[in-house]
Amino acid sequence: MAGIVLAVCRSVEKGTVKLPIPVGHIVKDFGLEGDAHGGDWHRQVSLLAEESVQKMRNQGFDLGYGDFAENITTKGITLFELPIGTILKLGEEVLLEVTQIGKTCHHDCEVYHKIGACVMPQEGIFTRVLQSGIVKAGDKIQIFNHKKGC
Repeated sequence: MAGIVLAVCRSVEKGTVKLPIPVGHIVKDFGLEGDAHGGDWHRQVSLLAEESVQKMRNQGFDLGYGDFAENITTKGITLFELPIGTILKLGEEVLLEVTQIGKTCHHDCEVYHKIGACVMPQEGIFTRVLQSGIVKAGDKIQIFNHKKGC
């Protein structure tokens, strides 16, 4: 199974929507360079599928890439069904390990205040960076289960 990167997004403040950027530098043991969520923890890079965003659009919301504060918007992979420990390869270099599926919604972010609902707590995933590299829209995403096959 493979997917594709639709957008790379970042924000300089936590709790705000992220804005698309042309190219992102993903840094090992940190996350997306320049992003407020980067750091030494298990949620360095967040991903959300276009298919999940579309569910909210179908309810009448006008949403773009990064509006759910995701770093990477994907297509073609049901992200929230991936097991913890799954390895994702984005483009030619970046390796991410899935560390968390979903999150607790505290209702204090810009997304929740903007539309009153959020799909990220149920369908977003979080990863830590195993290998640095460049990622951009159009990059292929490959899946390797539980650190095997890399």
